[in-house]
Amino acid sequence: MKTLTAWVGSVPIGSGHPIVPQTMCNTHTYDVDETVAQCIRMRDAGAGLIRITCPGLTDVPHMKEIRRKLREAGVDTPLVADIHFSSATAIAVAPFVEKVRINPGNFHKDHAEACRQFAELVQVCKQHGTAIRIGLNHGSLGARITDLYGNTPEAMAKAAMEWLELCIANDFYNVVVSLKSSNTIVMVQAYRLLAAAMQERGVVFPLHVGVTEAGNGDSGRIKSCVGISSLLAEGIGNTIRVSLTEDPVAEIPVARYLADRYDGKTGSSLVRLSLDGRKAVATYEAPSRERLILDASCDFGKRLLDRELDDVEFRGTVLNEAGEAVSIEGSGLGSYLADELLQAARRRFYKPEYIACPGCGRTMYDLQATFEQVKARTAHLKDVVIAVMGCIVNGPGEMADADWGYVGEGNHKVSIYKGKEPVLRHVPDTEAVDTLVRLIEADKA
Repeated sequence: MKTLTAWVGSVPIGSGHPIVPQTMCNTHTYDVDETVAQCIRMRDAGAGLIRITCPGLTDVPHMKEIRRKLREAGVDTPLVADIHFSSATAIAVAPFVEKVRINPGNFHKDHAEACRQFAELVQVCKQHGTAIRIGLNHGSLGARITDLYGNTPEAMAKAAMEWLELCIANDFYNVVVSLKSSNTIVMVQAYRLLAAAMQERGVVFPLHVGVTEAGNGDSGRIKSCVGISSLLAEGIGNTIRVSLTEDPVAEIPVARYLADRYDGKTGSSLVRLSLDGRKAVATYEAPSRERLILDASCDFGKRLLDRELDDVEFRGTVLNEAGEAVSIEGSGLGSYLADELLQAARRRFYKPEYIACPGCGRTMYDLQATFEQVKARTAHLKDVVIAVMGCIVNGPGEMADADWGYVGEGNHKVSIYKGKEPVLRHVPDTEAVDTLVRLIEADKA
């Protein structure tokens, strides 16, 4: 899909340019040295852009200092300030970063006032050559849009087009747009609708593509690849983030794999494919377990998501760490991979579905360790969606699909949600996992 080009510093984002992998710091922004050190590790791992949360005006000086220290260290990777709610913070930080990420609808409950504040930010970004990412997530659209269109992929695309029209009206085109969801079906449908709407409008902005709150481990990688590759295969997507509840540096190899694959630099380890009705039988000669997982997710995620296939059987060999060829089906890896892939495409659920944010500077507890505890304690449950979210700022909105949610409040306290409603607040974090599990089990009894 042919798009405009947005310039984030010296990095072009758009059709005709390489897909740009990016990631986000999970350090506290006020911890300048730790954030700088993490940014250097990200640069070394191949990140093309680095995002850092900027929660309020008091963080703007920290952002300036982070950028100064990075540039002095010879790190020229463009920086993106992640803003929630405060247009004043976005306006203040825009001169000191290469891009700001915003959801303009969060600037004010009154839409007209939100538009006025967004227009003010656009003028500042035009003056300083700063790009904008308009980032809308499923579950954080606001009542005005959802009252009109529901909490749907259509609503996400409609909301994005409203803000893009304001950019056009203000003659500002240095813009990237994203519509993320932890639900791969919702995410893919939303991007397709937005791509079609922009093409009909005749102005196509570049797209940042990702599955938000994908989780961690194999599941997070498979889920991310299913959603992202489904769009990249259609030419939709110019920059990508793989959101994992892990060290953010671990996101970058997966994102680079996707970028290289859809830029035509790498191929799949699939060597033979046959069909048995609507079931695919796939034979691989994979150089590693990780490569098998990524290849299979991209080879079959879109076909499962679009219901071209109903099932996949994996065969062949994969090299273990000792360089020995191991049978994919004989080791149990094949059936495990099929289960994970079908769950990521939301075709068949064999375990709980988890939504977990990757964490950022707003997270005030050990998100990765807590998520592992929740998974271990709830693995026996089925047909339930459980969210573990880093903070109260966007957690409740972005866990739109969850049946239950664990949301950090700060000060060692947690809110527990059932659906969209908090059922307990201020639960001590030493008791919160036990409380969450007890409530889920009682509800399913």
